[in-house]
Amino acid sequence: MSELNTQISQIIATELSVGSHQILAAIKLLDEGNTIPFIARYRKEVTGGLDDTQLRHFETRLIYLRELDD
Repeated sequence: MSELNTQISQIIATELSVGSHQILAAIKLLDEGNTIPFIARYRKEVTGGLDDTQLRHFETRLIYLRELDD
Protein backbone atom coordinates (compact mmCIF):
# COMPACT_ATOMS: atom_id res chain seq x y z
CA MET A 1 0.00 0.00 0.00
CA SER A 2 1.38 3.37 -0.94
CA GLU A 3 2.17 6.13 1.51
CA LEU A 4 -0.48 8.31 -0.14
CA ASN A 5 -3.16 5.66 0.40
CA THR A 6 -2.14 5.36 4.04
CA GLN A 7 -2.41 9.12 4.57
CA ILE A 8 -5.73 9.29 2.73
CA SER A 9 -7.11 6.36 4.73
CA GLN A 10 -6.29 8.10 8.01
CA ILE A 11 -8.02 11.31 6.89
CA ILE A 12 -11.15 9.54 5.66
CA ALA A 13 -11.26 7.19 8.66
CA THR A 14 -11.29 10.20 10.98
CA GLU A 15 -14.04 11.89 8.94
CA LEU A 16 -16.24 8.76 8.89
CA SER A 17 -15.35 7.64 12.43
CA VAL A 18 -14.24 4.20 11.24
CA GLY A 19 -10.97 2.28 11.36
CA SER A 20 -8.22 3.09 8.88
CA HIS A 21 -7.94 -0.65 8.13
CA GLN A 22 -11.55 -0.52 6.84
CA ILE A 23 -10.70 2.37 4.54
CA LEU A 24 -7.50 0.73 3.30
CA ALA A 25 -9.49 -2.40 2.44
CA ALA A 26 -12.09 -0.33 0.59
CA ILE A 27 -9.36 1.54 -1.33
CA LYS A 28 -7.89 -1.79 -2.41
CA LEU A 29 -11.27 -3.11 -3.54
CA LEU A 30 -12.06 0.05 -5.53
CA ASP A 31 -8.61 0.11 -7.10
CA GLU A 32 -9.19 -3.49 -8.21
CA GLY A 33 -12.27 -2.31 -10.13
CA ASN A 34 -15.04 -3.36 -7.76
CA THR A 35 -18.16 -1.17 -7.63
CA ILE A 36 -19.72 0.37 -4.52
CA PRO A 37 -22.87 -1.81 -4.72
CA PHE A 38 -20.73 -4.96 -5.08
CA ILE A 39 -18.49 -3.99 -2.15
CA ALA A 40 -21.46 -3.05 0.06
CA ARG A 41 -23.29 -6.29 -0.67
CA TYR A 42 -20.59 -8.93 -1.07
CA ARG A 43 -17.48 -7.59 0.66
CA LYS A 44 -18.85 -6.36 4.00
CA GLU A 45 -16.53 -8.73 5.86
CA VAL A 46 -13.50 -7.17 4.13
CA THR A 47 -14.54 -3.57 4.86
CA GLY A 48 -15.66 -4.23 8.40
CA GLY A 49 -19.32 -3.66 7.59
CA LEU A 50 -19.18 -0.31 5.79
CA ASP A 51 -22.59 0.35 4.22
CA ASP A 52 -23.29 1.83 0.80
CA THR A 53 -23.79 5.36 2.16
CA GLN A 54 -20.43 5.31 3.94
CA LEU A 55 -18.77 3.81 0.87
CA ARG A 56 -20.19 6.49 -1.44
CA HIS A 57 -18.99 9.25 0.90
CA PHE A 58 -15.64 7.50 1.12
CA GLU A 59 -15.36 7.25 -2.68
CA THR A 60 -16.13 10.96 -3.11
CA ARG A 61 -13.47 11.93 -0.57
CA LEU A 62 -10.96 9.47 -2.05
CA ILE A 63 -11.32 10.98 -5.51
CA TYR A 64 -11.07 14.51 -4.10
CA LEU A 65 -7.98 13.81 -2.00
CA ARG A 66 -6.22 11.98 -4.83
CA GLU A 67 -6.91 14.84 -7.25
CA LEU A 68 -5.74 17.33 -4.64
CA ASP A 69 -2.42 15.48 -4.45
CA ASP A 70 -1.88 15.65 -8.23
